[in-house]
Amino acid sequence: MTEFASADDRSLVDLLLTAAERALSDAERDASAVDSVHVGNMAAEAFNERSGLANALTGSLGLTGVTARRIENTSASGASAVQSAFEAVAGGHSACALAVGGEKMSSADTATATEIISRITHDREYEQGVTLPSFGGLAAAAYLDATDADRRDLAQVSVKNHANAFENDYAQFRKQIDVDDVLDSPAVAAPLRLYDCCPTSDGAAAVLFTAEPAADAVTVAACESATGTHAVADRTDPLEIESVRLAGEYAYDTAGFGPEAIDVACIHDAFSILEWLEMEELGLAPAGEAWRLTREGQTTLNGTLPVNPGGGLKARGHPLGATGVSQIVELVWQLRGDLPDERAVGEAEHGLAVNVAGFGNNAVCTLLEVDA
Repeated sequence: MTEFASADDRSLVDLLLTAAERALSDAERDASAVDSVHVGNMAAEAFNERSGLANALTGSLGLTGVTARRIENTSASGASAVQSAFEAVAGGHSACALAVGGEKMSSADTATATEIISRITHDREYEQGVTLPSFGGLAAAAYLDATDADRRDLAQVSVKNHANAFENDYAQFRKQIDVDDVLDSPAVAAPLRLYDCCPTSDGAAAVLFTAEPAADAVTVAACESATGTHAVADRTDPLEIESVRLAGEYAYDTAGFGPEAIDVACIHDAFSILEWLEMEELGLAPAGEAWRLTREGQTTLNGTLPVNPGGGLKARGHPLGATGVSQIVELVWQLRGDLPDERAVGEAEHGLAVNVAGFGNNAVCTLLEVDA
């Protein structure tokens, strides 16, 4: 990964190149070993007046004669690039595939960035001025009304993810906060406040997939995706995220193990409420009960099911095209035991990542494992 930041002086292509070179170095492979390149990015044209990212990256790596493409799936562009690279190797079309995701959002001012991100909703929602934070606020209010969770429980999601990011050298927000900080932060979409929401970010991440990995490599047990109802208003239950549930079911079926095997999870917490909703859709918590895991401390770094050990989107940051790849990087570090004690979840064999497009319009679920 690159370090995620509110603003990075490097160009988008330079960020992608830095992440790619770090992945190759980690894998002890030369760029010449790569035969396919898969770049995840949502909006380089809008943010950076830039296109042709896959070609620019392969040129910077000195590669010719390889397959190269860009993948766009709004805020799940990173995981979709991961899926593309994984399928290329799993299907025998590539022996060494490089997935790189990145976004440079600081090139646009706040109003422009808000407009770009708002465009990923349904046209009817956009025309009515309903934004992603609006959906987050409505979902949070409905969840708190339907369960015994209280507002301080929801704030603990952000507190926990900031605590994890505090120890993460790659995180955008290395700042400890408490529940009162969350509740006293500016209102965004009631009951959500500023500290319930992820930031805009610059950054990139990369993962190398090979048909014959090294002995200590992490194995992809499954990488599956699914779409959901595009217009949120057309969903029968506003607290259900069908795409996440289906992607998880497909992944569990492919992998041959279920949620009970997961030791660590990276969840797409663009808003604090999504950590709970997605955990429940993935079977990591019973319906309406994810808040209890937070209240009891089970999702902390040393808990029974650590969630977002790197800080999540909330505190690690959310460069749109990079997030899904950075989740895989975090899980690889955790499963390989590469991290210092203050960052590590301890012994773990199975990891889960879910990267979500829009407000559940599409989702990609990846399951990783290491030999016991």
